Amino acid sequence: MSEKKTLPPAQAKLLRQLAAVVLVLLAAWFGWSAWEQFRDSNRRHAVEGARDAAVQEVQALLTSEQKQFATRLQSAPVQAALATGDLRLAGEALTQGWASATDGEILSTDLDPAYAGLPKTGYGRLAAMEQALAEQKPVARIVVDALGKQKLSLAAPVLRGAEVLGVASVRLPLDRIAASVESARVPEDTYLALRQGSSSLVERGDKSLASGAEVMAAKVPGSDLRVAAAIPDVAGGPLGLGWLPCAVVTALLLLGALAAWFYPRIAGGRARALPEDEQEPTLAQMAPMATPAAAPAPVADATTAAAPSPKAGVAIDRGIFRAYDVRGVVGKTLDPGVAELLGQSIGSLMQQQGLLDIVVGRDGRLSGPELAEGLINGLRKAGRNVIDIGMAPTPVVYFGAYHLRAGSCVSVTGSHNPPDYNGFKIVVGGETLSGDGITDLYDRIAEDRLYTADQPGSVRFQDIGDDYVQRIANDVQIDRPLRVVVDAGNGVAGDLGPRVLSAIGAEVTPLYCDIDGTFPNHHPDPSEPQNLSDLMRMVERLDADLGIAFDGDGDRLGVVTRDGQNIFPDRLLMLFAQDVLERNPGAMIIFDVKCTGRLPGHVLRHGGSPLMWKTGHSLIKAKMRETGAELAGEMSGHFFFKERWYGFDDGIYAAARLLEILSVQPDSPSATLAALPDGVSTPEIKVDAPDGDPHTFVERFRTAAQFEGGRTSTIDGVRVDFADGWGLVRASNTTPVLVMRFDADNQAALQRIQQAFREQLLALKPDLSLPF
Repeated sequence: MSEKKTLPPAQAKLLRQLAAVVLVLLAAWFGWSAWEQFRDSNRRHAVEGARDAAVQEVQALLTSEQKQFATRLQSAPVQAALATGDLRLAGEALTQGWASATDGEILSTDLDPAYAGLPKTGYGRLAAMEQALAEQKPVARIVVDALGKQKLSLAAPVLRGAEVLGVASVRLPLDRIAASVESARVPEDTYLALRQGSSSLVERGDKSLASGAEVMAAKVPGSDLRVAAAIPDVAGGPLGLGWLPCAVVTALLLLGALAAWFYPRIAGGRARALPEDEQEPTLAQMAPMATPAAAPAPVADATTAAAPSPKAGVAIDRGIFRAYDVRGVVGKTLDPGVAELLGQSIGSLMQQQGLLDIVVGRDGRLSGPELAEGLINGLRKAGRNVIDIGMAPTPVVYFGAYHLRAGSCVSVTGSHNPPDYNGFKIVVGGETLSGDGITDLYDRIAEDRLYTADQPGSVRFQDIGDDYVQRIANDVQIDRPLRVVVDAGNGVAGDLGPRVLSAIGAEVTPLYCDIDGTFPNHHPDPSEPQNLSDLMRMVERLDADLGIAFDGDGDRLGVVTRDGQNIFPDRLLMLFAQDVLERNPGAMIIFDVKCTGRLPGHVLRHGGSPLMWKTGHSLIKAKMRETGAELAGEMSGHFFFKERWYGFDDGIYAAARLLEILSVQPDSPSATLAALPDGVSTPEIKVDAPDGDPHTFVERFRTAAQFEGGRTSTIDGVRVDFADGWGLVRASNTTPVLVMRFDADNQAALQRIQQAFREQLLALKPDLSLPF
C-alpha cells in the first residue's frame, strides 16, 4: 500500500494564502468588469436620452418652420401674384414679413431656371425642390449657400386644387436647429451629431467615436436628418456575463478568498494533521518532478458533428456563406470577430496553396472599416502579408490583385444590398471562390482547422486609384466628346467612376457621386428600373448623350439614353460582342440564362460562338477560364472583358468600353443603342419562395412542368425557349426568392408565354402570388 502524507502546517497555510490571492485577483477582474458595464449602461441611457431629446426638438422646429412656410404660401400677396401667373413676384412675396427667411422663390415644375443656373443655384436646393415635386409634399434639407454657409432649405409644391402650379423654396438660418444639438447634455467621453447623408452638420463630444455613431442613430421624422450617437466600446464581461452576474461572482469569489485565508479559524482552530501514512508529498519533494505534458486532444471520428470554433468565443452563422460570396447583416450575423475568423480561414487556404500576399479593399458602407480591420487581423494571424488599398470599388480590388502581383484579394462589400448588409468577395490564387470553395471556408472555422503562423504577417497601405485610372486611360480613348451623367447611387464608384470617364475624354456630370454608406437618395442597384428615374430626368434636362449608373461596389453597369430608354444589359452585351468579334473572329461569348433569346443569333451573325451558362459572377468567371472566352455578361449588369482587360467583372471599365464604341458610330448614342435587336421583355420578377426554399421548389417545378412546343434548358433553373420568345424560373442564390423573366418578339407572345408559366406554377403551388 502506498504511503499518504499531508503537508506540514506552514506549507498548507502557504497554499491556502496563494489560493486566496488568486481568488482576490479573479474577484478584481469580475468586479472591474461589473463596474465598467454598469457605467456603460448608465452612459448609454444618458446618450440615448440626449439623442431622443434632440430628435424631438429638431422635429418641433422643422414643424414650426414648415407651418410658417405653409402660411406664407397662402398669404394674400403670394396668392395674388399666383393668380396673375407672376411666379417671380410670388416668390419675392414669400419672405415678406418673415424676418429669418431669404431667397424666396417659386418656379414652374420644369425647374429650368434652377438647372440653368447650376452650380450657382445650388445642387442641394434643387434636389429639395425635385423631391418636393416627386413626393408632392413639403421637404426640408440642409444645403450650402453660395458663401459656403449651411442653411435650412424648405421646398413645397404649389397647388391650386389638384393642379400643381410649381414649387416654392426658401432658405432659413440653421442656428436654432444646430442649437438643439449643441445644447444637449452629452456625457463625457460620448458623441452626438446631427447628420444628413454622409455629412455631420453639428458634432458634440469625442469625435473619434464618429465612425461608429450610425449604430445608435435616430431619424428625425419627416426629414432626411438624423441624430447619431456613440459611446466608447466596452468589452463584454468574462464568460459573456452582464454587470449584475459579474457583481454576484465577485462577491462569491471574495467570500471564497476569505474562507481560504481564515480556514483554520473557521474550522475551529488549527487543522487536524493527517496520519503520517495519509500525508501527500511536500513542495520540496515535488520540485524535481517534471511537469506532465498536457493530454492529447481526442481525435473526433468521422461521425462527429462539426462545432463552431472556440476561438474568441465567436459564433458563426453558416447561412452567411452564400453561393458566390460571404454576406450577412452587420450586428446580427456579421461583426469584426466573424471577419477575423473568416480572414484566418482564407489565410489558412492560402497557406495550404503556398500563397503569401493578398490585397484587401472595402466599399463605402459604414461598417466597412471595422470589418476590414477584423479581416486583416485574421489574415495576418495566418501569416499572410496584406496590402490594404482602403476604400475602393470591387473591380479596383480585383485590379489590385493583378497590378500588385498578389494573385489573391478580398473586397469587403455589401454590393447592392441595403445599408445594414456587408460581405466579402474572395479571390484566392486567381480563382473567385464560390460554391464548395465558400463552404470550405466555413468548414475550416467550424472544425477548428485554422492555421496560426509563428509570426503574424505584415500589412501596408497602398492607394492604387491613380494606377487604375491611368491603366484604363492608356488603353481607351473616345473619338469625340460625349456628355455623360454618372449616377453612382452614393456607392463607392462615385469617385473613380467619373474620374475614369473624364480621363478617356468624356464630359461628365456627377449625380449622387458623394460616397455615403446610408445610400440616402436611392438604392444602388441599376437592375431595378425605379432606381434609374433620377438619372433619366437629369440626362433629359441636361440634354446629355447618355446616363451611366453603377451599383454599390462598382462591378455592375446600367445605361439610359437621352430619350428615357433603359438599355438592358443583354442588349449592351450584343454591342460589346459585336465590337470584340471584329478583332477576334470566332471568339466565344458567354451569357447567363436570364439574357434575351436574340443574343445568340446576334453573336452568330457577327462570327462568334455563343454559350449560355449559369447566373453568378464567380460561375461566369470560372467558365471563362475553362473555355477561353473573350467576353461574358449577365443580365444583372456584370460584364467580363478578357480582351484588353483581365476577365473580371468591372462596371467602370465596361462603361469606358461602351463610350469608346459609341464615340466612333456616325449616329447618336441613343440611335446606335436603339438599333440593337429588341423585342418585348420584363425586368427580373422576384417572388417569395414557398417555405423560403427556392431551390427545392424549382427542382419540383423542373420535374412536374410540361411545355408544348418549347425547348427546356435546366442549366440554371428552368428556361423554356419557344420560336417567338422564352420564359425562366430559377432559384436566387443570394435571397429566398424565385427569379423569373420573360422575353418575346411581341406583346401577344409575351402574354402567352407568361400564361403558360403561370398555369404550370399554380398547378404546383395554387396560392403562389404571381404579379403577372
